Amino acid sequence: MRIGTSLILSLLFAASFFSCNRNANTTGEKRTSGKTTILVDETYARILDDQIEVFKSDYPDATVNVIAGDENEILPKFRKGEVKMLVMSRMLKPEEEHFYKNRKSPIYVDRFAIDGLALIANKADADSTITVEEAYNIMRGTSKGTKKLVFDNAYSSTIRYFIDSAGIKELPKTGVYTLKTTDDVIRYVADNKGYIGVIGVNWLLKNVKNASPFLSGIKTLAVKNLPNKNGADAYYKPTQDNLINGKYPFLRNVYIINAEGTSGLGTGFATWLSSPRGQLIVLKSGLGPHEVALREFNLKTNKK
Repeated sequence: MRIGTSLILSLLFAASFFSCNRNANTTGEKRTSGKTTILVDETYARILDDQIEVFKSDYPDATVNVIAGDENEILPKFRKGEVKMLVMSRMLKPEEEHFYKNRKSPIYVDRFAIDGLALIANKADADSTITVEEAYNIMRGTSKGTKKLVFDNAYSSTIRYFIDSAGIKELPKTGVYTLKTTDDVIRYVADNKGYIGVIGVNWLLKNVKNASPFLSGIKTLAVKNLPNKNGADAYYKPTQDNLINGKYPFLRNVYIINAEGTSGLGTGFATWLSSPRGQLIVLKSGLGPHEVALREFNLKTNKK
């Protein structure tokens, strides 16, 4: 990204940040100060860490608290209106909006990053590739091979993604196993051959805080998509380039959902995530950034 372009985008954002008014603020809150709480799918807790840290350095009077958990833990708090900010990998279902629709309170949804689900195997395993169809057949219980899938827990967004994608309603009796946390998955795969762990790409990035000590014992599999799909021509690993160009099959959007109903700190932080500064943090993290940074990044890669 050229300095001139970055400066222009930053100036444009500054103007929009302070002029945008989704809802009139009658509570005295400000977009850059006060307190707000965000429910976060624990898969993305690490993504939010750096964002909040930099936001806090820019606006020291702002406090952004995080409640992390699986979807089964955090969604009830949002649905009841106990906490009105939410970060997760899917849009809300109609029944999850009832509390706010009944009160005619708007809900704003913004994508701020592109994540991927990485398939990991024991470093000593012979296979280094897998197809989407193979993974789905394990989920369906129709696989003819011996590979087994391991997920973080039975209520996570990770396993829900694979259940939805494979088109099943319940897990097979064998071949699919759940533990408790992502760290558990990494450790289990590092200690046992023949298992494929499914984890968020952000857990594999070298620059994350408190990286798992068992990463040295695992490898990331390259994945080939279903026929006639993007990424069906070869096997692709979940690199940043492949998240951005869509060639890696197991992609997920990361959304921030804002139902606070005011133009206060929650709205300010949600807007900041999509700003050039927030997007630069996403880019540096190794994930795929949203629109602004995405255009600039693609311009550079197209010149190669």
